Amino acid sequence: MTYAEFVNLVERLWDEIPEAFKRGLQGVHVFPEAKPEPGLKDVWRLGEYLDPGPPSAFRGFEGLGRHIALYYGSFLQVAGPGFDWEGEVWETLLHELRHHLESLAGRDDLVREDLRRLAEFRRGGPPSAGG
Repeated sequence: MTYAEFVNLVERLWDEIPEAFKRGLQGVHVFPEAKPEPGLKDVWRLGEYLDPGPPSAFRGFEGLGRHIALYYGSFLQVAGPGFDWEGEVWETLLHELRHHLESLAGRDDLVREDLRRLAEFRRGGPPSAGG
């Protein structure tokens, strides 16, 4: 899949999500590069939710807004024969959208779950499925 095809796929899937779930979100950005997971060899971050958090005393976050980032290069790193591009992009978009909705609700359940799975991975085990 080319970068342009990937962007078109992301745009098509994004358009399928009801606007109510995108409230307060500035948008989705698709970056061509891969994003390695810090400190882990051959582990790639497919996407992330970028929330500037509360404004600083110096107003450093004013106007920045909340975004979802997807990394085309990371998808390329993990894609093998039979890779389900649409399924993986959809799953990643919904995962990051859940981060956004939890942030709006003042929750961090998924953040804690992600951190727990990452800690398991760093200890040498595969991240467990489920909760």
